[in-house]
Amino acid sequence: MPQSPELLRRLLRAKDRMDRAPHEAWPVQRLAQVSAVSAAYFARQFRQAFGLPPHRYLLTRRIERAVALCRDTQLPITEIAYQTGWNSLGTFGRIFHDITGHSPGQVRAGGPLPAQAPECIARAARRPDLDSAVSEKRRGRAAGTTEPSTTEVP
Repeated sequence: MPQSPELLRRLLRAKDRMDRAPHEAWPVQRLAQVSAVSAAYFARQFRQAFGLPPHRYLLTRRIERAVALCRDTQLPITEIAYQTGWNSLGTFGRIFHDITGHSPGQVRAGGPLPAQAPECIARAARRPDLDSAVSEKRRGRAAGTTEPSTTEVP
């Protein structure tokens, strides 16, 4: 069932708030208040509209920002973690590695992609892979598989 334009505007309002301040805490209840809908309804409709649950979308924004800060600045990794919304350096490092496949220090040392790559390709290569949950990736690595499970539990 297609979503109404009014609902999409409300969902975009919440998404825009997360985009402007990804370092802030954005529990589903707070996002639902921004959208003026219930929390459960918001979570279902957000996923339908944008293809990701709200929490995973926020993780995407935080990690994208952290990758950019690692590559483009000389800020300490601890400062990058705090600027991107993480309260624990250990959690930041673990999730960063789970999503990107590299530690923040490795990303910093890796340098930019070759200059001949078009900007759209370079951005796509730097975008975190969040097609599967972080816990699914960890389970796959522990089981010795390299590809995450394609089934998701709603």
